[in-house]
Amino acid sequence: MPKADILLDRHFTIGDTDPRLFGAFVEHLGRCVYGGIYEPGHATADEHGFRRDVMDLVRELAPTIMRYPGGNFVSGYRWEDGVGPVDKRPKRLDPAWFSTEPNTFGTNEFIDWCRKTDIEPMLAVNLGTRAGEDARRLVEYCNHPGGTELSDLRREHGWEQPHDVKFWCLGNEMDGPWQMETKTAVEYGRTAVEAAKLMRWVDPRIELAACGSSSRRMPTYGAWEDTVLEHTFDEVEFISLHTYLNDYAGDTPAFLASADLMDSFIDEVVAIADSVAARRRSSKRIMLSFDEWNVWYRTRRRNEGRVKLGWPIAPEILEEIYDMKDALAFGGACISLLNHADRVKTACLAELVNVIAPIMTETGGPAWRQTIFWPFSQMSNLGRGTVLDVRVKSPTYETVYSDPSRTEDMRFPLPEVPYLKMAAVHDAAGGYVTLFLLNRHLTEPMEIAGDLRSFGRFDIVETHSLHDADLKATNTKDAPDRVVPSALKDVSIAGQALTAKLPPASWNVIRLSVA
Repeated sequence: MPKADILLDRHFTIGDTDPRLFGAFVEHLGRCVYGGIYEPGHATADEHGFRRDVMDLVRELAPTIMRYPGGNFVSGYRWEDGVGPVDKRPKRLDPAWFSTEPNTFGTNEFIDWCRKTDIEPMLAVNLGTRAGEDARRLVEYCNHPGGTELSDLRREHGWEQPHDVKFWCLGNEMDGPWQMETKTAVEYGRTAVEAAKLMRWVDPRIELAACGSSSRRMPTYGAWEDTVLEHTFDEVEFISLHTYLNDYAGDTPAFLASADLMDSFIDEVVAIADSVAARRRSSKRIMLSFDEWNVWYRTRRRNEGRVKLGWPIAPEILEEIYDMKDALAFGGACISLLNHADRVKTACLAELVNVIAPIMTETGGPAWRQTIFWPFSQMSNLGRGTVLDVRVKSPTYETVYSDPSRTEDMRFPLPEVPYLKMAAVHDAAGGYVTLFLLNRHLTEPMEIAGDLRSFGRFDIVETHSLHDADLKATNTKDAPDRVVPSALKDVSIAGQALTAKLPPASWNVIRLSVA
């Protein structure tokens, strides 16, 4: 049986988890909004048309910040279309997803939904087909108290108090040729810095994120971040990162190792941001907003559920069905985010409902949890505090991760992948340490020997294990609880030592009370 030794010390830390680390994403894409969070006439719909069954699951999932309205959608979005009397809002073609957007749900409805679910709103502005003045006008509409055309228009629409949106994204994936009005790094940098300037003049309290590369595979990756930050450094607090893990190759060991490339991605972007600061002799540190991440591959290609013909409203597209194997890779990504809590201060799981999502619904029917729901919910509910710099000694394996982009298949050698990937979070105020442990060995359980000597006395509070002998097992409408966590039974303590046995191919959580 493989064995891993872990050492935790309360004095060896990485950083505190920012509440925004546990965010998610709502886009006007497929059934994420219509038939997802919003479905007037549904048996559970409230007076606003918000599905209560979905809101209940969202509260259980516990995201803290929500990005909206895109995504690719935002690069052609006219925010004015989504405010005012619903019966006067225009229907428009959406070239991002080849759909028709009815605009019956817009900015104000999104803010109301966030308030009902106790989630901070994060808004993205269109820097594709529009620019700084339109972004400035949206900030004025949302955040200015009153006495101007746009703030009074908001009040006329029924929202007397300002929305007070703090976090704003300066466009989306503007390096991507799939984006409406793609830009070079210089073009985007100039547009973004001017938009930021105008937006901040209206409300100097806002925080801004510039677009980083849309993935680590992009040919301009690295140079893009460097150039964009040269333009925007003084006006932004964040640079964004996006990544999607996949198993196109059908290689499970490589797939479960893929989250380790997120660690490299984060480290590289931090290095680039700090090099820009160094050239300016600045002590300012740009933080990272990992505002799109997930497992996504089965529905990603255009001929595999990406587009429906005929410009439909809310088509069933990108509805990835997640299995047990996907939940394991997803859990690895959760651990990567936690272990970079010093610089990744915001992250958004893409997306929230139906579209590559932890929550699925049937239009007019029930809602249920996908397999990836569980690692995120446990990370968000139990992962608040100070991330410890854990020392792990684990057996390793060698693999090559194959990541096909839109133009080529990139291969990433991973010569020493530890079978155990883990993070540990110390909640000093509550008196807890929570361990998040991923056993990537497909056939062997793993013995854990933990040394927690700096914490004095500790006790086991709760344990969870997500494991299924069938890595292709999924949750469905008819079997919504096929894959659910159970207690991890083989856990014990003796003095300052913790021992546990993790099932093969499993995601595990151990929560301890500590002195």
